[in-house]
Amino acid sequence: MSAAALFLWVNFLIGVCFSAVFAVVSIYSRWRASALLFSGGLFVASLTMISELGVAYASNSVPWSFAVYGTVLAGLVLLHWGVSLLYDRPFSARAALAIFLLGMAGYLMVREVPRTWWGYGFVYQGPYAVVTFSAAITVFLSDRKTAMDKTLGFVLAFSGAHFLIKATLAALMGPGATPSAYISTSYAVMSQSITAVLIVAVGLMLLAVLTLDIMAVERGHAEHDSLSGLVNRRGFEKAAKRIVESSGDRQHAVILCDIDHFKSINDSYGHHAGDMVISAFATMITTLAGNGAIVARIGGEEFAVLLPGTSPTIAVAVADTLRIGTRKMMVPCLPGGSVVTASFGVAALPANGDLETALRQADAALYDAKRGGRDRVHQARSLAA
Repeated sequence: MSAAALFLWVNFLIGVCFSAVFAVVSIYSRWRASALLFSGGLFVASLTMISELGVAYASNSVPWSFAVYGTVLAGLVLLHWGVSLLYDRPFSARAALAIFLLGMAGYLMVREVPRTWWGYGFVYQGPYAVVTFSAAITVFLSDRKTAMDKTLGFVLAFSGAHFLIKATLAALMGPGATPSAYISTSYAVMSQSITAVLIVAVGLMLLAVLTLDIMAVERGHAEHDSLSGLVNRRGFEKAAKRIVESSGDRQHAVILCDIDHFKSINDSYGHHAGDMVISAFATMITTLAGNGAIVARIGGEEFAVLLPGTSPTIAVAVADTLRIGTRKMMVPCLPGGSVVTASFGVAALPANGDLETALRQADAALYDAKRGGRDRVHQARSLAA
């Protein structure tokens, strides 16, 4: 077996392995269509390697030659399509088919050109380069500008350039007088070596982008409460810390809320009714807390609100608005005339202050409101004084 044939088998196995990985990733990624297109593109492109062996060893190399060109082009078009979906750029099945057909039409023209002509490689490799450069431009023009996205764009751009590099090598080294002679040339060894490296580079970069996206989604799930749709305590603390650190010398306020007699609602009307109360309360508090407020569900029936740049006096007024809004909630699962109430504790969060201290003060004020009869707003004692 020649060195070029060995590289063909290696590249085939690499392509198939990456195809399988992307098929698995598609199960977990929100960009399922992109992952499946990457999987399909890499699998189709890997068939090029088998087709190259067919060109070299089959008695009739013509159909295998068409397969070589078509599988590479189809694989690249599928990868470009997947990149366009991933980066939210317009690209349709019709556009993919049109690009493929134009590329194949170009191949039919280049078949009439002598392989020994110095420009043969540029005409042959040109459509590959155009499709890959187009995918790189798609990445660079997107709104996603992370380091990983930029790196993917550069890898795709270099992959497009590599087709032109291969064309230059073909002009210098010779691609073989006939398609079947290609596999025994030094150019074939060089070409397949470069291809192996770039298959791995592009595959790893696409996989990294999808994996980071899956991790970001999972982090988002870890910081959100599925029932209320609000951030949980972890998400609340993270958002509050970010606001405090970026707000300079502005003062903020924290409100803790607790639905009154929530256990009796569950006991009397069932947990589904309790869930409906939680959901309705979350909607109400998000609506009335105002733009810029950070609203979270931090416990079973306990909620927290951060009011950036808000004085304690205004925070107390907002809390009373929320208290009144709670009484006006209409919860379908509760009997007509049922009124849900909640208690509220308010504390100040000074500029560069400690969130935990403010939450403890608000919690103490909430306890005072509960002890004082519920359905009321209490300030932290330091504020009241």
